[in-house]
Amino acid sequence: MRVSVAGIGSTRFGRHEGATPQALAIAAARDAILDSGIDRGEIGALYLGNFVSGVLTGQEVLAGLVADGLNVQGIPATKVEGACASGGIAFRHAVMAVASGQVRVALAVGVECMTGADTTRVTGALNCAMDNTTDGAAGLTYPGLFGLVWQAHAARHGTGRDDVSAVVVKNKRNGLRNPLASMGATLTVDEVSAARPIADPIRLFDCCGISDGAAAVVVTAADRLSGHPGPRIDILAAAQSSGPARIAGLRDLLSFPATVRAARAAYAQAGLGPGDIDLVELHDCFSVAEIVDSEDLGLVPPGAGGGWAREGRTDIGGTIPINASGGLLAKGHPVGATGLGQIHEVVRQLRGVHPNPVPGAAIGMAHNLGGTGIACTVTILGRADA
Repeated sequence: MRVSVAGIGSTRFGRHEGATPQALAIAAARDAILDSGIDRGEIGALYLGNFVSGVLTGQEVLAGLVADGLNVQGIPATKVEGACASGGIAFRHAVMAVASGQVRVALAVGVECMTGADTTRVTGALNCAMDNTTDGAAGLTYPGLFGLVWQAHAARHGTGRDDVSAVVVKNKRNGLRNPLASMGATLTVDEVSAARPIADPIRLFDCCGISDGAAAVVVTAADRLSGHPGPRIDILAAAQSSGPARIAGLRDLLSFPATVRAARAAYAQAGLGPGDIDLVELHDCFSVAEIVDSEDLGLVPPGAGGGWAREGRTDIGGTIPINASGGLLAKGHPVGATGLGQIHEVVRQLRGVHPNPVPGAAIGMAHNLGGTGIACTVTILGRADA
């Protein structure tokens, strides 16, 4: 059964002083339901992506709380967790519920509240995404991991500081034009390079920011949208894969197997190849991650990610626009919400209503990676009239 996006909603990503996860999730979900034009009584299942609410806010059972707040009690309401990929996984579950015929309408929501905790607590919470009997015990942190990735890319491909800084400059600039982004900025390559060091060679602006936020998507059977105004956005692929549970399981620091597998599965589901993708929102938790992700997705030749960024080939109007929204580097990273936030951005592009439009966009991709590459989702969306 063909499944389509019926409605989208999102809060701004950033600081929401005093907000609870359930309040943000309900706000995004209400917007998505309103955008869909579907009566909330038709929603047959709710899936909620969240990673660290229990650790940081002391609140769990979020799926049930959100269902109650939306007045859709009685339906299956399920929280899913896959570290930073939690939102993408929630979306895939909603798609599968509709595609299988179990429900006609499903709601996926992602949410996280992080800014109310200090950096030490947030770092500890995020480190729950690694194997704490091995990597965690060794003192690994995510800036440390991606610092190693950068060093490996530089050693093999000659990727320089200016190449990686170009990713930051592009994404921060894109974020300035996106009202959902909280960390857009006008930066120069020199300013990025001179920022405070975090985990050599990673510096401050190479890191995404902790954030609060929520995003939601209503999905339904495509035939349910007959006569719906605007272009219908179909879900051409919703793939998920897993990868090594710890850094020692990575054969090559320059590739995350979960991304490669999920991308291959998504291309096969959609009957498309990398050359058919008009834009991608991918998981730039660190600047160098955008480079490695773009290569793993097959959108950029191996080793060329840094050069393409420096040459402008990954900007709007380039060979393959990457993170026209500003990505995680400019929007922030409310972990459980990020995957659905990416889908929200792609849908706006395909509808032709994005503040940073990619001309002629008909097929878009979202890539959501969790932990040390232990979980990944790749989603491909397309205009039905393209």
